Amino acid sequence: MNGMSMNVRIRLSAMMLLQYMMFAVFWVPLSAYLGSLKATDTQMWLTLSTMAFGCMVAPIVCMIADRHFASNKVLMVLNIACAVLLFFAARQTETSSLFVLLLIAMFCYMPTWSLTNAIAMSNSPSEKFPQIRVFGSIGWVASAVFSLVAMKLLGAKAFDGTAIPLYCGAGTAIVAAIVNLTLPDTPPPAKGQKASIVDALGLRAMTLMKDRNFAIFILLSMLVMIPFTLYFSLGAKFLASQGFKYVTVTMNLGQLVEMGLMLLVPLALVRFGVKWTMMIGLAALVVRYVAFWGGVASEQTMLYFVAVLVHGIIFGFFFVGGQVYVDKKAPPEIRAQAQGLIVLICFGVGMFLGNLFNVKLIARYTTDGLCDWSPVFVVTSIISAVLLGAMCLLFKDDVRAAGEAAAVSESSGQGDAEAS
Repeated sequence: MNGMSMNVRIRLSAMMLLQYMMFAVFWVPLSAYLGSLKATDTQMWLTLSTMAFGCMVAPIVCMIADRHFASNKVLMVLNIACAVLLFFAARQTETSSLFVLLLIAMFCYMPTWSLTNAIAMSNSPSEKFPQIRVFGSIGWVASAVFSLVAMKLLGAKAFDGTAIPLYCGAGTAIVAAIVNLTLPDTPPPAKGQKASIVDALGLRAMTLMKDRNFAIFILLSMLVMIPFTLYFSLGAKFLASQGFKYVTVTMNLGQLVEMGLMLLVPLALVRFGVKWTMMIGLAALVVRYVAFWGGVASEQTMLYFVAVLVHGIIFGFFFVGGQVYVDKKAPPEIRAQAQGLIVLICFGVGMFLGNLFNVKLIARYTTDGLCDWSPVFVVTSIISAVLLGAMCLLFKDDVRAAGEAAAVSESSGQGDAEAS
């Protein structure tokens, strides 16, 4: 695609903004709501893992869409389904029925991240895609503003810990579906091609695991999700227990900082390479939980904000840095599958295991409904520090080394040619 009209650009940007806003507005405060429903440890773990289950199913849904239906129409149908499911989820008072509805909703929602990317890239020049995708991050931040507006309009005294976020998610999904009607037609790009679940799940990329360094990278990426999910899935529960009134607003400060820090990631990759860029992200993860622990131990609320604000460093430097490593490591013919594999490993398997571990960790230090958060953050800080050490000792930046070796070889070849 050589060009894109302003009208199309606005519609694609609105698509991204609404798609991420509908998720953030209910997901960020979800653990606080489950706490108010007195969810058991198992119910908490399973409900917070619905995103992980959705990640596991998403590639299959996207594979079907790629071969049989226009992406914009599939997106609209999935958003309508999300609106209905979130509306009925908001009306549930039993956590078991809430889990079932959110599970089906995540089966519908998680494929939309890939679909929106595909629609945007099919209808815009590749160099313009980041300018459109950034509206997804803006939508995540906008969910915090939406929470304040919703409280004002509904005359509610609280937003987090109530069913209001789920209603807001349903309402945003309906608006998103209406916007989807205006999107450019995006025919199935792989129509007529053979369908393969192995390819859809990125399992052919598992051949890269024969490389010891890549295998270490995959294992560490999965294990990093254990400390990461304590904040991502259960941060709202902690902040609510500390008396924060605007949990969604507070946690979205991290995404606000992330928008700016993302611009530094390419510079860090050039200056430090993949390994040290990812280690900066892991160091920030250690800082986060040490700050949380220090805040609890000293009763200094400001330290909680330090823990929140480093989110952009963690996500941008570690996870985006990891995606760059995968892109450089994988052969062109399986590059897309390799990216699907890392998403499946991190936000599918890793998040599932992380939620299980952290829910049990919190339960271990909870008595009569009150959690002693200090040992929880000590344990998580130690795990984060161990992973940082493992990354430093075991992982090698072999893609940078290969690039430098190639540059030396090319320089040597040019020198020989000049000498002759």
